[in-house]
Amino acid sequence: MIPIASEPVLTLFKFPITNTFIDTLFVDFFLLLSTLFIYKHLTLIPGTFQNIFEVITEYVYGLTETLAGENAKKIYPWVITFTLFILVSNYSGLLPGIGAIGFYTKKGFIPLLRSASTDLNVTAALALISLAATHIMSYRSLGFKEYISRFITFNNPYMLPIGLLELISEFTKIISFSFRLFGNIYAGEVLLSQLTSVFAFILPVPLMLYESFVGLVQAAVFGMLTMAFMSILITPQHEGGEA
Repeated sequence: MIPIASEPVLTLFKFPITNTFIDTLFVDFFLLLSTLFIYKHLTLIPGTFQNIFEVITEYVYGLTETLAGENAKKIYPWVITFTLFILVSNYSGLLPGIGAIGFYTKKGFIPLLRSASTDLNVTAALALISLAATHIMSYRSLGFKEYISRFITFNNPYMLPIGLLELISEFTKIISFSFRLFGNIYAGEVLLSQLTSVFAFILPVPLMLYESFVGLVQAAVFGMLTMAFMSILITPQHEGGEA
């Protein structure tokens, strides 16, 4: 059974290094290495790897531009970063042997690597970064007066409770973002670990294919919701009303 909390693998200067933290470093390293590789090998006639990367990035940018218009250049880097990081993180837990390499302690077997998406600390951090980036972008795009008028207005007293509810809903996004991603990926990891402990071959394959689809969907959902919230909050209210 996979514990909910990530397991510490070692301690560095009294700071516990968990298996999900190590997985996060591997995901970052893979993305950076892939980006550098594509950058160094860009060609007019793209190869398979470059072609796949171009299709993904162009499709995501097209969606962002359709929704955000001229603000796509501001929003796109956040959307593609969240999407790719979460996608690779989700798929890292499906790699063969990812949970079989580790060591035994008094508490049982501890794998060296565990998908970062199965750690609530990681998903909560991603949600906080998404929310903070959205509001900072909104403040810089609209200015203080237009930004704060979404939540607090004194011109119409009847709108004050609505603004406060809107402010509360912004904080609930942290819960929905983090628990949606964590719950789906963690549940899949638990099912796979239990199934592979009984049936090592053939039977886990359909579940792995399903989890691959879930991992893709969850990465896309996080990126799309970030895109939508950023687009809404950096659009002036009178423009949003007309739209």
